[in-house]
Amino acid sequence: MSLSLTPEHIENMFTRRDGSYAFARWGRPIAPIVFGVQDETLQTVKGAIEAVVTLAGHSMAETDPELGSNLMMFFFREWDELLDVPDLGRLIPDLAPLVQRLKATDASQYRAFRFDDDNAIQAAFVFMRMNSPLADLPAETLALTQAVQVILMWGDQAFTEISPLAVMPETGATILRPEIAGVIAAAYDRMMPVSANDSSHALRMFARLQG
Repeated sequence: MSLSLTPEHIENMFTRRDGSYAFARWGRPIAPIVFGVQDETLQTVKGAIEAVVTLAGHSMAETDPELGSNLMMFFFREWDELLDVPDLGRLIPDLAPLVQRLKATDASQYRAFRFDDDNAIQAAFVFMRMNSPLADLPAETLALTQAVQVILMWGDQAFTEISPLAVMPETGATILRPEIAGVIAAAYDRMMPVSANDSSHALRMFARLQG
């Protein structure tokens, strides 16, 4: 079932807890790598990323010229396992204190972004602790959810009240909600900026949804 989005809905999707508006999309092709899953799940995850990237009208690549892979997704059972990943501390500042905070809050997932000189997304790191409720989700649902959440830098509360996904009652298939698909496509319109910190940006996206 599709929801009718208002400009305020879109603005809230990119508003942080402190009330500031912050939007960013990828400024380069996405070159993903996935750690900690079997081959079958790997194909599911990469398929979900490719589907969302295609929807956005963006592109994927085998490698990133600077980083090799610029979207790194980690599946693991306990947060402490991240401390043993070679060179991860170089990519994620203050990794040890971060792991302690995530353990203290019993977090199930965490995402971190890096940005280029235009404040577009340069790299993203996705961490999923599978010794948590995430383990109960079908692989397709988990993969599509993460692909959606990493294609843009969403606000803190973007999906707290409603999932970006929906289940088709006829088939039971999990799909991306049409209104969320519309926002992603509008965000990647070639006339739209790669980043924005003014809420008027939400009005511009809303105008494209009406078109």
